[in-house]
Amino acid sequence: MDFVSFLTATLVAHFGFAIFVAGHAALTDRDAGYWPYLTLALGIAGLAGYFFYDGEQ
Repeated sequence: MDFVSFLTATLVAHFGFAIFVAGHAALTDRDAGYWPYLTLALGIAGLAGYFFYDGEQ
């Protein structure tokens, strides 16, 4: 895989993950907070944080 294809695939995946997080939050009346932005920047790590981080401790 060449570098441009890799960057394109990564960018598309990160945008898709961020849209998924924002859409899920809207459908479940959950506050997405900063997670869509982190997901856009970090990809799968942001997606995992959105689902598994519990800020109410």
